[in-house]
Amino acid sequence: MRLKSSFKLIIFLLMSFSVLAQDSLVQVIDTAEVYKKYREDQFYLGVTFNLLTNKPKEMEQNGFSGGIHFGFIRDMPINKQRNLSIGIGGGLSMNTYNQNLFVGETTSEESIFDIIDSSTDYDKNWLSTYIVEAPIQLRWRTSTATNYKFWRIYTGLQLGYVYAYKFHFEETGNQVTQTDVPEFNKYRMGLTFSFGYDTFNFYFYYNLNPFFNGDAQINDSPIEINSLKLGLMFYIL
Repeated sequence: MRLKSSFKLIIFLLMSFSVLAQDSLVQVIDTAEVYKKYREDQFYLGVTFNLLTNKPKEMEQNGFSGGIHFGFIRDMPINKQRNLSIGIGGGLSMNTYNQNLFVGETTSEESIFDIIDSSTDYDKNWLSTYIVEAPIQLRWRTSTATNYKFWRIYTGLQLGYVYAYKFHFEETGNQVTQTDVPEFNKYRMGLTFSFGYDTFNFYFYYNLNPFFNGDAQINDSPIEINSLKLGLMFYIL
């Protein structure tokens, strides 16, 4: 009787161990699958303060110049830990630049570029751009599949196409709006760098090519202004 009871106990323990082992195996497989599939920071939203560099003499920014940027970046890890990756994506960027560079045209539809004199009483003068962007990033972070607060450093190249833009000047009794300026460069290319912890990340963008081609001039000097964007970038999922 005791032998029979002992045998039943052994069978019960073996079955229990088998069930526990299967559960543990499933958990290991599930964890492995999570690590195998996890990606980070595939959606982004950013706000920036926009500065103009390489400005002509007497050209100044006035008022607030800013931008809003959002999109999706496909995260493609390239190491086993999945904390080093390549990111390629697409997004939209909306920017404004308040400054004193007047852009107009003659009656023969030739472009006019001039600096608005400080003595001129005007209400507004700004440039707005709407850009389709394609960010390409090298990404490093301290994340894991279960750690959602981590350090990150992302850097790379950003390509863009300005699908709409507007130069707008306004004074009492007069408005000038230009949406077709042949000298304006629609193709954009810039360097990006962002770093931070958890939600808040500092973001830098420097445009490599100027806003205008060589035909845009003031007093026979080319207008070679570029943009430098400084702000915060938020990454999720």
